[in-house]
Amino acid sequence: QVQVVESGGGLVQAGGSLRLSCAVSRRTFATYPMGWFRQAPGKEREVVAAISRSGGTTYYADSVKGRFTISRDNANNEEYLQMNSLKPEDTAVYGCLVRTYYSDTQAYTRLNEYDYWGQGTQVTVTA
Repeated sequence: QVQVVESGGGLVQAGGSLRLSCAVSRRTFATYPMGWFRQAPGKEREVVAAISRSGGTTYYADSVKGRFTISRDNANNEEYLQMNSLKPEDTAVYGCLVRTYYSDTQAYTRLNEYDYWGQGTQVTVTA
């Protein structure tokens, strides 16, 4: 069983920044491709960013490209999402994605390519 715990959400004004963190319990963290999803009220869950095992490949949804940055620290089993220039439409629950089964060097962009996800942390952006 993999434990996934997110932190760093909160309330911020439009134009502000937040940094989300995700801690994963397994020591084999460095072998796992990771990602971040978000789900806004009344909308489907979507992958907003993803990162390969080594961190060398990343993916961003068009809606966050140029504003969000995904990164990882394999020595400390953590993943991050730096969110800048936040907009009210970024308001959602953000959660961590983990793929623990066979993977190559890519960043995985679909929800069904991950087998663990966290409970999420609320991000609210006010106008």
